[in-house]
Amino acid sequence: MLVNNAAVGGGSDPAVRETSRQGHELRFAVNHLAPYVLTRRLLPLLAASAPARVVNVASAGQAPIDFDNVMLEADYEGVHAYCRSKLALIMATFDLAAETAQHEVTLNALHPAHLMDTPMVRQSGFTPAASPDDGAGPTLRLITDPASGGVTGRYFDRFDEQPAHAQAYDAQARARLAALTTSLTAPFLT
Repeated sequence: MLVNNAAVGGGSDPAVRETSRQGHELRFAVNHLAPYVLTRRLLPLLAASAPARVVNVASAGQAPIDFDNVMLEADYEGVHAYCRSKLALIMATFDLAAETAQHEVTLNALHPAHLMDTPMVRQSGFTPAASPDDGAGPTLRLITDPASGGVTGRYFDRFDEQPAHAQAYDAQARARLAALTTSLTAPFLT
């Protein structure tokens, strides 16, 4: 199993655009590109260990990707950047799930709980509404529940399968994101 849970939220000053060492908008880099690279690099091991499961911790906060401004060099706002990066993670989850289904590797995206009491939530200026334990249950269910074994390419809001943002089901948008993701992560996957 692999649970991609690391994330960067809106930031202590959501008006300040931050970048990764590679120059990518930081939320896009950490919340989308990093789990993509880690999952891709571990896919041979996951397939060899099948059945295997990957859970990408996403968010109910999702915003459409503007492909003319993916790195938010214009009109930057940290929470919006976070929501866009989490939608990108969901979109990539769906694509990787379709690619790995024949290997008995499932990939699903999950919003574990609303505004868990984490440093990221507090730093972003939100009032926590749930404990980390509240988010652990839905995550553990996707990892351990035998009934979830063949379920792949889905988005869950806590325990329930729900639709993600409409752009997650747009084949053209997903193809554009996949091409961009492949280009940006190529140096780490060779």
